[in-house]
Amino acid sequence: MRPTPFCLSSRPPVTQSVGRTRVSRRDRRHAARSRRKTGLGFTHDDDARMVLVLCIGDMHIPHRVADLPPKFRSLLVPGKIQHVLCTGDVCVKETYDYLRSLCADVHAVRGNYDGDFAAGWPDAKTVKIGDFKFGLTHGHRVVPHGDVNALAAAQRAMNVDVLVSGTCRRWGAHKVEDRLIVNPGSATGAFVSEDPDANPSFVLIDVDGSRATCYVYELCGEEVKVEKVEYSKA
Repeated sequence: MRPTPFCLSSRPPVTQSVGRTRVSRRDRRHAARSRRKTGLGFTHDDDARMVLVLCIGDMHIPHRVADLPPKFRSLLVPGKIQHVLCTGDVCVKETYDYLRSLCADVHAVRGNYDGDFAAGWPDAKTVKIGDFKFGLTHGHRVVPHGDVNALAAAQRAMNVDVLVSGTCRRWGAHKVEDRLIVNPGSATGAFVSEDPDANPSFVLIDVDGSRATCYVYELCGEEVKVEKVEYSKA
């Protein structure tokens, strides 16, 4: 079955629209003020009822990149996120400890370059968050890498509503057979010869009952752009 993409990873991000609805100039100013106040672009009233899931990985610190982009560090602050789903290749324990500092509930799978500290991490795992069953995998065993149909087959095998997969450096979100596949990309934009121009990115998912809203944060030059992708469980 041909997949229907929400937002193909090769498509440039739309910075002045949310889904298919154009955002007014006033709303953009309000969103910017809220982002400055809370770090991640949500109001304090929202914080009380949101279940926020950070999808992040392929950081390759310090082997390929010294650290996360400073603008990402200023957004990712403790106390805002309830769950972390890490696609692996954090490489060193210090980076994993940083994720643990954001929230206590961190789920990680082992990548190609994770050290001995991650020896006990699985290749894949499932996590129940709200009404959704999430599947988490590094994605290096899915061939061809990043292929949506191959990922959909892995998703069916895991029997999950949302599959979070890494390896590919460029983010993507795809709806396949009423399920969602999310690739948060590389949080550092770590160099890989197959895609040397990929921008740093991560995905934040707001889980609200049977709805999941993905906010893709992508660093384009000196600007953090946010793309919104909505998904409802059938």
